[in-house]
Amino acid sequence: MDKLQSPESLLAEGIELICETPVADEYRSLRVAASLAPRSAEGAAIGLPNTLFGVTLRKEGKLIGMGRIVGDGGLAFQIVDIAIQPAYQGRGLGRIIVAELVEYLRKTAPAGAHISLFADGPAKHLYAQFGFEETTPASVGMSLPNRASS
Repeated sequence: MDKLQSPESLLAEGIELICETPVADEYRSLRVAASLAPRSAEGAAIGLPNTLFGVTLRKEGKLIGMGRIVGDGGLAFQIVDIAIQPAYQGRGLGRIIVAELVEYLRKTAPAGAHISLFADGPAKHLYAQFGFEETTPASVGMSLPNRASS
């Protein structure tokens, strides 16, 4: 496994960290490549413009990593869509993305705002490094499945 990277070493490798939201097609492609659930073109077209804050990692213009914050901008914020191209995983790039997102939240989220995320598998260890805590058993994350109709 490659060693973890610092933000400074990204530049040496030609990887750019950009505060932006990816366009729908590249967003959808990266989610699938990173083994996240696919999202519809319609959903991406509607949802991505409503991103509060987004971060991408690009190499030679190609999207290799991303993360977003969604919410109402005052009461509730959620970190979503942390994804890294498989060839770049395991090098600390997810940590760099989360650090940028958390920095944004520390600067902009009002005191008492609810900040949340869903952690899949061992990703909870990454998020714990930034102060996120498991909420069970006091509360449990739940979702309402929304399947496309045939």
